[in-house]
Amino acid sequence: MSTQHTYRVIVRGTWQGLTDQARERLLAEVEEHGLAAMHFSEEGSLTYDRVLKHFSFRYVVVSDAGDGEEMAAAIAEDRAETVLRKAGYGHGELRSTATDMDTMKINYKGQRGPGSA
Repeated sequence: MSTQHTYRVIVRGTWQGLTDQARERLLAEVEEHGLAAMHFSEEGSLTYDRVLKHFSFRYVVVSDAGDGEEMAAAIAEDRAETVLRKAGYGHGELRSTATDMDTMKINYKGQRGPGSA
């Protein structure tokens, strides 16, 4: 059995070819998708602003450690693509950044490392 790692993935894109109906729906919900709504989850958190130029999703992806960040990014992009397609939202190419939370070093402010006086 392979080790599972948890990844935080940010998927970014640009709105393209939005219909008038899609644009109206996005603008009607813009307050629900601002900076305050950003969080990482399996379902994804969509954020965008009133300009309707760029958007981002934040996902938590659990996958085999051996597959690495590239696979986690591909899974998150597929999830985002599905959400956008189902909603009828046109977009350009998706780009993503993944962080392996199981290998990430955390520097706690105020703690001294080995050899500090």
